[in-house]
Amino acid sequence: MPTERKWSAEVTEHSDALALEENIFESDDPRKIARSLKRSAEASNKRKSEPYRSAMSMLTFYINRAGKNLPAEKKYVLEEAKDELRKAFGRES
Repeated sequence: MPTERKWSAEVTEHSDALALEENIFESDDPRKIARSLKRSAEASNKRKSEPYRSAMSMLTFYINRAGKNLPAEKKYVLEEAKDELRKAFGRES
């Protein structure tokens, strides 16, 4: 029986809405993740919303897709990346 792939893995690997830097979500540097997502969102011609929303959506999508399999340390880094993304786009609360 072949291994069934989830649609979310397919989206992450083959979506052309944002051309993501390879393995960017593996980084331990929230600022690096945010800068990379910002660059990708601003450079994309295929996104359907403004760059900030596209970048934040991709980050949130990744966090949600990982779910319970995401170690606490990695989730913390990715949540910090959200704050860095807000700063990068001038959307600090």
